[in-house]
Amino acid sequence: MLRLKVLVSVVPLAIVALFARSEFLDGSRPCIEIAGTSVQIASLSWEAHHYVSFTNDPSRATVRVQISDSPEAADFTVIDDIDTAEAGACESNTPPRLVAISRKPSGSDPVIYLSRDGPADYRIFVSSKSFSLLDAAALIVGARGERHRIQAASL
Repeated sequence: MLRLKVLVSVVPLAIVALFARSEFLDGSRPCIEIAGTSVQIASLSWEAHHYVSFTNDPSRATVRVQISDSPEAADFTVIDDIDTAEAGACESNTPPRLVAISRKPSGSDPVIYLSRDGPADYRIFVSSKSFSLLDAAALIVGARGERHRIQAASL
């Protein structure tokens, strides 16, 4: 009986802690603003509006993202040298679009192939303490949407 009482008292605390974690992490998630809408990496996967996944197999990819060596050659550039994000940097009047990186993609989710070689739908350059290459690729694909699968030209 004591075990049941402990379990009953711990479950509500765990739920509160889970939601509190979501609220406390709001300011520290990578985000970008495009056309007045902010796009953020979701702290909890079930909060996300869009899901993306990554693959190491270019034939499975629906979107290819190339890691650029220079910011001038990139479509999307993230450069920062700060340890913490600026307060209000991604605030907008509309709720943010949340993007989550999924380990098990559905058939409709974009599958990203991230590489240093082309061809590519998007080119990114990242030199950041707060953004990873995966974050940047997920945000740009989540913000812009999936392009058509790249196909080799046949003559």
